[in-house]
Amino acid sequence: MADNALSALQDRIHAAATAKQPLFIRGGDTKAFYGRPCQGESLDTTALTGIVAYAPGELVITARAGTTLAEVEQTMMEHDQILGFEPPHFGPGGTLGGAVAAGLSGPRRAYAGAVRDFVLGLKIVDGTGEPLAFGGRVMKNVAGFDVSRLQTGALGTLGVITEVSLKCLPRPKMEATVAQECTAAESIRRVNAWGGKPLPLSATAHHDGRLYVRLSGAPSAVTAAIATVGGEPVSSDAEFWSSVRDHTHSFFTAAHDGDRALWRLSVKSNAANVDLPGTQLIEWGGALRWLATGADADPAPIRAWAKTHGGHATLFRGGRRAQVFTPLDAPLAALHQRLKATFDPHGILNRGRLYPDF
Repeated sequence: MADNALSALQDRIHAAATAKQPLFIRGGDTKAFYGRPCQGESLDTTALTGIVAYAPGELVITARAGTTLAEVEQTMMEHDQILGFEPPHFGPGGTLGGAVAAGLSGPRRAYAGAVRDFVLGLKIVDGTGEPLAFGGRVMKNVAGFDVSRLQTGALGTLGVITEVSLKCLPRPKMEATVAQECTAAESIRRVNAWGGKPLPLSATAHHDGRLYVRLSGAPSAVTAAIATVGGEPVSSDAEFWSSVRDHTHSFFTAAHDGDRALWRLSVKSNAANVDLPGTQLIEWGGALRWLATGADADPAPIRAWAKTHGGHATLFRGGRRAQVFTPLDAPLAALHQRLKATFDPHGILNRGRLYPDF
């Protein structure tokens, strides 16, 4: 069945390439809000389902792109393993392929690694209908250009992901969350100081005058870290971090309501807190700042602040969708265009999702 679905996908892409017909790749459709508006007819990948191989002893799992994150994580949970980058689901239909294509990581990212750090290999169908494979199912591969990581976060503009191999992590023996009252500036100071100590940090978040810190690892290490960090225990910690990961936390739901825009600011973790227009939630020890502001807010000062502090700003939800990603300078734009021409010579895959011309 999976082979038939793959063959049908290849035929569809080949026909679209011949006709120069753009295609809009869709999986679970939980991240359709992310990126610029796409051109083209819908190309469904949800028939590509199933776990192809899982070797718990080797900490490697391989699954087809249309497999839901819930199925992958449940299978791994049975062997006390997790996806270290804690991928956002944004809904029950979130798929593995969509998670890799979007390149988004959850609360654990600053301490365990990003999506690209866990991708060992993947298979795609390029913009001509040709199947291609990169990387493998082992921790070490031959040297060369890392196309697997190149595809991660490309939002389907460089190929349709059909299968992914990922490195797994053992599930922590213990996890606990503590919360304490402090300002945003003080929270940034504290988490950066803790980051220089041998503490089992696995997530931090600050919102509305309250800092939440998750600790993960051996029970003795977590217990000792709680004494060092201080704060009140949070009983519903799993629910809290899921709400931050999947944007069901009140900060995000308020940002979704009405005429609002949600910005994702990736900056240096020790960047000073500033009163940008709107409200903020701070993650990743200060390296990720979510900003909810007016839909018509001028993006220039927001992007300028992020650039000054070593990062960039993305319009994550709402606002003017033509201005989602930071504009590229000429050399980077040329590189993007060359990559697009290599993997999608007819420009049919998710045209315009990242930038207008590719």
